Amino acid sequence: MAKEKVLVAMSGGVDSSAAAALLLEQGYEVEGATFRVCPDSQEEASNRGCSPSAALDAQRVAERLGIRHHVFDFMDLFEEAVIEPFMEEYQRGRTPNPCILCNQRIKFEALLHRALAMGFDFIATGHYARIHASGGLFRLFSAPSGKDQTYALYRLNQFQLSHLLLPVGEIPKPEVRRYAEQKGLPVFAKPDSQEICFVKDNDYARFITQRKGACEPGDFVDSHGKVIGRHKGVIHYTVGQRKGLGVSFGAPRFVLAVDAVHNQVTLGMGGELMKRGLTAENLHWILPNHPKQPLRCEAKIRYSAPVVPATVTLLDGNRAQVEFDHPVRAATPGQAVVFYQGDEVLGGGVIDSVSEH
Repeated sequence: MAKEKVLVAMSGGVDSSAAAALLLEQGYEVEGATFRVCPDSQEEASNRGCSPSAALDAQRVAERLGIRHHVFDFMDLFEEAVIEPFMEEYQRGRTPNPCILCNQRIKFEALLHRALAMGFDFIATGHYARIHASGGLFRLFSAPSGKDQTYALYRLNQFQLSHLLLPVGEIPKPEVRRYAEQKGLPVFAKPDSQEICFVKDNDYARFITQRKGACEPGDFVDSHGKVIGRHKGVIHYTVGQRKGLGVSFGAPRFVLAVDAVHNQVTLGMGGELMKRGLTAENLHWILPNHPKQPLRCEAKIRYSAPVVPATVTLLDGNRAQVEFDHPVRAATPGQAVVFYQGDEVLGGGVIDSVSEH
């Protein structure tokens, strides 16, 4: 009987490298793939999966494992599906999450379709999450260890889950590193990167200015609308920001809201960042049927945030009102809100606006 074939998305990091090694041990026929998403001059911005050094690291791991390694050019799609929306959201005064867009359009759409066309049965990544199949449906669950990446995976659909393997999902990160070292993988000690992979030094405002031109200065206002200073352009600010405001107020001030239409940035005290509700748009549910309404669940408003008990009420098929049992800090338009019941990921949406109640 022929082995099932898996194409591993290899970023050159330890997690995807260990995933490839584990799948080989489990008896799969394994090949690796790295994709180019930026021109060479821009790729030098990062040591993550879009840089030349990352592709070389992935190639070295593939040679160590004795597997074939592919490099796919997804630059045009990445520009259209990730970079342009990223810049447009900042220009709208919102704070996007490009990793979620990349997962949705590049890893689990373009790469999966390419893999299936090449005769592979599955793709695999080094994400920390778990997939369980039951009753003909595929469900997504948080990783049991401290590192969990389901926040960035909430847009996976049933077709994608049915063709996806997550080999490191059950394993704590320190054990993954030890396993990679034991297997002689040259990236076992490579540090994780938290930065945007296509933006040099994580300076997203400079990146957008270089490509779109300078943003018009405008007014800082307080929560009552009173002008209290001048800002250098809405792309430089995000909700919750305290440093880099460029103006001293004698006491810490935080960005409460960014209004691109009126070119205003609202500043206030830290306590004013606490909100009880938000409206989410562009909803996605992992299971085919919408959950019963109103939905009691837990919700997470950013990757590093804790889950908070909440009630989700659909406003229509694509929008929902989310009410938290207690206030959350700095819910940010453009970021994702992801819904959980225990360890299971139900789905989520994009934060459109926040409210006091």
